[in-house]
Amino acid sequence: MTDPGADVQPAAKAPRMAAAIVIVTVVVIIGLSLWYLLQPQPLLVQGEADATRIDIAARVDGRVAGRPVERGDNVAAGAILVTIDNPQLLTKLREAQAAEAVAQADLTRIEVGTRAEVVAARKAALAASEADATLAQQTFDRTKQLTARDFAPVQKLDETTRALDVARRGVEQAKFAYDEAVAGYTPEERGVAKASVAKAEASIATLQAQVDELTVKVPVASQVYQIGSEIGEYVSPGVPLLSLVDLGDVWLRFDLREDLVKGLKVGDRFTVKVPALGDRSIEVAVRTIATRGEYAGWRATRATGDFDLRTFEVRAYPVEKIPELRPGMSAYATWSVGRT
Repeated sequence: MTDPGADVQPAAKAPRMAAAIVIVTVVVIIGLSLWYLLQPQPLLVQGEADATRIDIAARVDGRVAGRPVERGDNVAAGAILVTIDNPQLLTKLREAQAAEAVAQADLTRIEVGTRAEVVAARKAALAASEADATLAQQTFDRTKQLTARDFAPVQKLDETTRALDVARRGVEQAKFAYDEAVAGYTPEERGVAKASVAKAEASIATLQAQVDELTVKVPVASQVYQIGSEIGEYVSPGVPLLSLVDLGDVWLRFDLREDLVKGLKVGDRFTVKVPALGDRSIEVAVRTIATRGEYAGWRATRATGDFDLRTFEVRAYPVEKIPELRPGMSAYATWSVGRT
């Protein structure tokens, strides 16, 4: 004969076991959720790829006559970027070259010395002056004798005396002119002539440097990033013509608050991912840690104080060259405070 209580007892235990399983499951879920929430979450920091940028500006005024490059072109060092037209500057250069030629000719004339024809003419003039002086002396002697015998008035003697004095002074003047012709130019005159040539050459060098700036060339191999002037546009010194970017010097820039920079030093390496390259992992090395401007970074260091965390710029360079890495690409890395 079967006992009815034996079937009832297992049936009563089944609901209790199910309830216990549900309770245990809920407790496990709540426990795992709390554990997960209490675990420190990894911090993602975002950066951006950057590169050396070269802004090319005009150094002389004029109109843009040519620009053989376009945005995105790769240009080699020494290639022509922009040509500027300035006819007035070219005219000034030609004027300076003409002035230099005149100064050089004058210096050559002084260095050669007095011409033989000039020396001969001065010698002849001296001889003529001496002859005039001899005649004046003879006239004075005769007049003096006549005046002593009262055959000539005293006025006539005064006139011959004056004529003799003028003749003697003429001889002295002719003698000085002849000596000057024989001696040639003085060292001071030679120095002035040389200084004039040096001044003219300096003027040419200055203008030539400005003329050379009419042709703007590439300083280093790079890529045309932006164009700021069009053909026919008038530009002045300092006006941006275009911008270049050196793709051979690309780095990743991160702006981090100072509590995240703790423990970071130049030479440290970490891994970043670049979404534009399919989340490709790139190992980078820190080369620069520099403070940013004076402004509030992220949060105050003290809840009751007025001290703010500073922001630091961290530059990290790829350990291996990545040709596909371009300026402007985003990058992110998993970060921990006080990393070592």
